[in-house]
Amino acid sequence: MGDLRAQATSIVQRLRDAGHEAYFAGGCVRDQLLGREPQDYDVATSAPPEAVRRIFTRTVPVGVQFGVVLVVEDGARFEVATFRSDDAYVDGRRPSAVHFGTAEQDAWRRDFTINALLLDPVSGTIVDHVQGQEDLRNGVLRAIGDAHARIAEDRLRMLRAVRFAARLGFTLDEATRDAIVAAAPTLGDIAAERIGDEIVKILTEGNARRGFALLDETGLLPIVLPEVAAMHGVAQPPDHHPEGDVWQHTLLLLDQLPAGVSEALALGALLHDVGKPGSAAVRDDRITFWGHQASGAEMAVAICQRLRRSRATWERVEYLVRNHLRLVQAPDMRVATLKRMLVESGFDELLRLARLDALASNMDLRYVLFCERKQAEFAAEDIRPPRLLGGRDVMALGHAPGPRVGEILRALEEAQLEGQIHSRSDAIRFVRERFPPDR
Repeated sequence: MGDLRAQATSIVQRLRDAGHEAYFAGGCVRDQLLGREPQDYDVATSAPPEAVRRIFTRTVPVGVQFGVVLVVEDGARFEVATFRSDDAYVDGRRPSAVHFGTAEQDAWRRDFTINALLLDPVSGTIVDHVQGQEDLRNGVLRAIGDAHARIAEDRLRMLRAVRFAARLGFTLDEATRDAIVAAAPTLGDIAAERIGDEIVKILTEGNARRGFALLDETGLLPIVLPEVAAMHGVAQPPDHHPEGDVWQHTLLLLDQLPAGVSEALALGALLHDVGKPGSAAVRDDRITFWGHQASGAEMAVAICQRLRRSRATWERVEYLVRNHLRLVQAPDMRVATLKRMLVESGFDELLRLARLDALASNMDLRYVLFCERKQAEFAAEDIRPPRLLGGRDVMALGHAPGPRVGEILRALEEAQLEGQIHSRSDAIRFVRERFPPDR
């Protein structure tokens, strides 16, 4: 796809050659000034959408009414947006109308000062109408102008503020924080999918613990994830959880999530103990959470579906939550049972979750290390050997079609995984001795 920066610079130059203003804008400018490699490049220009579409051969009119056109260069897509000002936002998401205008007007209608900077990629000059550079230097996330107005325009900006502050390690400006706290109850009016996307980004872009601490401090957490907010104050047995209650344990686990972690593992980490508040009890002077894995798995599925996550994601999250304590049983499993667990499609993520869980509590990694040793040990042999006999082979040995054939095949697999049989002749002998046909 070529060098993205060079391609974006070429777009800017071609717009200028056609007599228009053009700059890099938004996140790519912010990231460059912070010494981070931008993941994509957006362009802001005085050229109206129809002019952009005339200048470039391949374009996609994704939001012409808002002045946004995608320019496709060598397979890469670049968002080119016309400078604009916005009329009132009537739905908490989009302006009722837009007016194409100047670079300064465009800066003032954006969300946060650090996202409103323009960069001339040729000269390196920064155009800053909102003191964004100062906030970048000071590590401050500040809404542009009236914070309450910016939040009212698009309430998703509350979650975006948390995400940027967490990922960048910035503090929330006091006025911006106050506006978020005041507007937090209205966040539930936003489309669930948009909320879900931001929650996943907070979990997977780095500093997830900081992100969830900010969600909690600003009052957003009980609005978007009341099941997670319910973890507060749920005490745990101090011998297994010297770190404190379920909320503190979850924060410690989130603290270990690296940037780029999979969505399923991140959600599994967040929700692995979501069943504990509803199952907490004291029996014989001991805190217990019987059944929290099963109830938590059901809750996790409901949460993922509410946040409009994909079926593949919520199925994997359900597996992780339901089985997150299963490794404790590994040393006592039959060899065949252990092997089957080790080759389950989600087991590698389950193993990672178990390690994170242990490191966020009593640091007992015995069961994790046991499974890792067995993975290495079994890697030298065929941990999922090919079937020695099929259904037709079993029927050829005198068994009628039906459930009995499936039972025999399962017994064969068990014996094979246990190392009791190794060849086709072994399998035939096993069937004849263990399952004589009915006469």
